[in-house]
Amino acid sequence: MTSPATQRAMSGWGRNTWSSASVTTARDIGQLRAALSANDRRPFLPRGLGRAYGDAALNGDGEILDMTSLAGVRSHDPETGLTDVWAGTSIDDLLRRFVPRGWFPPVTPGTRYVTVGGAIASDVHGKNHHVAGSFSQHVTSFNLLTPDGELRTVRPGEPAFRATAGGMGLTGVIVAATVQLLPVRTSAMLVRTERLGDLDALMSRMQERDGAYRYSVAWLDTLASGRSLGRGVLTCGEHAELEQLEGRWAADPLRYRSRAVLATPPGIPGGLLRPATVGAFNELWFRRAAIDGEELESIGRFFYPLDGVRDWNRIYGPRGFLQYQYVVPDAADDVVTESVRRLSAARSPAFLAVLKRFGAGNDAPLSFPMPGWTLALDLPESMPGLTPLLRGLDELVTQAGGRVYLSKDSRLTPETLQAMYPRLEEWRSLAADLDPQGRMASDLSRRVGLRSRAT
Repeated sequence: MTSPATQRAMSGWGRNTWSSASVTTARDIGQLRAALSANDRRPFLPRGLGRAYGDAALNGDGEILDMTSLAGVRSHDPETGLTDVWAGTSIDDLLRRFVPRGWFPPVTPGTRYVTVGGAIASDVHGKNHHVAGSFSQHVTSFNLLTPDGELRTVRPGEPAFRATAGGMGLTGVIVAATVQLLPVRTSAMLVRTERLGDLDALMSRMQERDGAYRYSVAWLDTLASGRSLGRGVLTCGEHAELEQLEGRWAADPLRYRSRAVLATPPGIPGGLLRPATVGAFNELWFRRAAIDGEELESIGRFFYPLDGVRDWNRIYGPRGFLQYQYVVPDAADDVVTESVRRLSAARSPAFLAVLKRFGAGNDAPLSFPMPGWTLALDLPESMPGLTPLLRGLDELVTQAGGRVYLSKDSRLTPETLQAMYPRLEEWRSLAADLDPQGRMASDLSRRVGLRSRAT
């Protein structure tokens, strides 16, 4: 039987959105079916490790199905890397188990604390989208438990796949998935770091290196202005080969260790991340970057630097923060320039501002990536003028044919959603086929009217 439901107040990772829901932990498919059939009135939502920044993993006054206990490897082919796992299995689980065997997740976001089910529902991307696409493009099948209790095996190209990849957990419960892992010969990353003095130089260099590296990401200084507007640090990397290792790396090429080494102290006051403090950090970060050089780095340092600080989301103080991430087509690079100009003029203390390149997207109506530029910003909720600033960015993005990432969002309106996602009606039709009674819901889906037309 399922664990007794408990009422819990929960937040998104940004800690700026909260709601209370009844939480049930299910450990097998039978328990999930029982939970779905026990209540046919309140809306349901599966939830993994809760790393959605806004309200995508919240379901106020509804039911949350905690998927983290439905975890583990069901099968693994050591010859091909094809791996079948329960949906509550995390990226961290995959790393710990398979890196020492010479396999790596094909796509990983900036935290390893994301479940496989959540990675499909958000169709997560990483530093390698320009060459590898999004997570669901490496999923050969998944098992979906629809709200009526039917367990379906879903494959790429099928309507249920297109609805569920990026479907924000609103088509049913992903219970297991088969993922094609990437072969690696070592656990080290060979990393090239370069600092660029302005945004034009940075974006030009990123385009030059599109095909040269599997992984690429740029950090921006949103407080820089004048001739230094948009200065940043470009980091590119590849999985190191055996012959490139030296010292301790050569002694144990597939050794994998990753853990939090620091903890965020309790009681951090609001206003700590203001222009003066973030400006000092930005100057230090920019100056410490190598002008042009390569070095070996661990997987944790290259992919998951913030995971090294436990509960790092608390540094924004009691009001929390939001992450705003958009993508615009290649031809709309002027939107990036104008965004950075506005952020600089507003003295935006973005502790994290990341620019990446996207390649071909997934054929799913709500999948976020498209070929072009994506900018992600962490901004304190306490920042003066934040709301009008982001509304202005929404207008720029919409006019350019771009969109905002729903897994990060906490503020879009139904009208803006409709403008940003032109295939929304297609998704609504697909979702209705899987969940005709509309039993799957979230705070996000209600706020932006995902399941119904904006009025």
